[in-house]
Amino acid sequence: MITATKGIRVRRAAAVAVTAGAVLATGALTAAPAQAVTTPTIAAKAGYVVNNANSAALYNKAGTTKLSTGSTTKIMTAKVVLSQANLNLDAKVTIQKAYSDYIVAKGASSARLIVGDKVTVRQLLYGLMLPSGCDAAYALADKFGTGTTRAARVKSFIGKMNSTAKSLGMKNTKFDSFDGIGNGSNYSTAQDLTKLTVNALKSANFRAIVAKKSYTAKTITKTGSTRTMAAWTNTNTLLTSYRGAIGVKTGSGPEAKYCLVFAATRNGKTVVGTVLASTSASVRATDATKLLNYGFARLG
Repeated sequence: MITATKGIRVRRAAAVAVTAGAVLATGALTAAPAQAVTTPTIAAKAGYVVNNANSAALYNKAGTTKLSTGSTTKIMTAKVVLSQANLNLDAKVTIQKAYSDYIVAKGASSARLIVGDKVTVRQLLYGLMLPSGCDAAYALADKFGTGTTRAARVKSFIGKMNSTAKSLGMKNTKFDSFDGIGNGSNYSTAQDLTKLTVNALKSANFRAIVAKKSYTAKTITKTGSTRTMAAWTNTNTLLTSYRGAIGVKTGSGPEAKYCLVFAATRNGKTVVGTVLASTSASVRATDATKLLNYGFARLG
């Protein structure tokens, strides 16, 4: 009896093994389907997210709607500067009273640059992108525009911003300022700003700047001594709150509300996106976090 029972068990096991092998061979045995990724709800009026590797859209809410962009405009300011031929990042720019007067008149965000100090182009870029200094933006526009007057140089620089936008296929974008404090016709879209940022991130200098949490500049005073500036802190809170965040730029204003262009890298994959016209600084960060999580979930 014992021997017979063992024989039956062996024959059954063999039959099961043969059946399982046949199923595997024909591909009939498949893994359970992955759980569907839930599309997030955001407070921002517009949001757009892409896979940085191929610019494939991962999320789109009113992505082509024209909206005020606030200081996310400064991404283009930096892009234009970093695209200059034979750029010398260590070239010095003397801070003019006009830059300081502009900040006061506009009540604008400032890098607290001091009139008469000599500041390098590299330092101005950090002052532009971290504390969102409109004085730094003015200095860069004055430096890299062309013309015999400051007004002509600024106009020329804004022209370069618009020609760059056109060359990148930013069809729903117009700049009328170097810093986002527009004169009635400064606008873009979540899709266009994301497209701009994917391109800007190709620059190692741009990546280094926007990923920096804080930066301390040492400038040269009128008398030739060295001034250590108060540290500039990046206004992009995702750099400390989101694992893998690599940038990019905040923006805000009465019309723009709260904006954020963001990027992060995890497991070798990079997601880039934009939210425009969110309801507060904290909510724009929450919106961006939701979209980053969603983007990475979509990429798997």
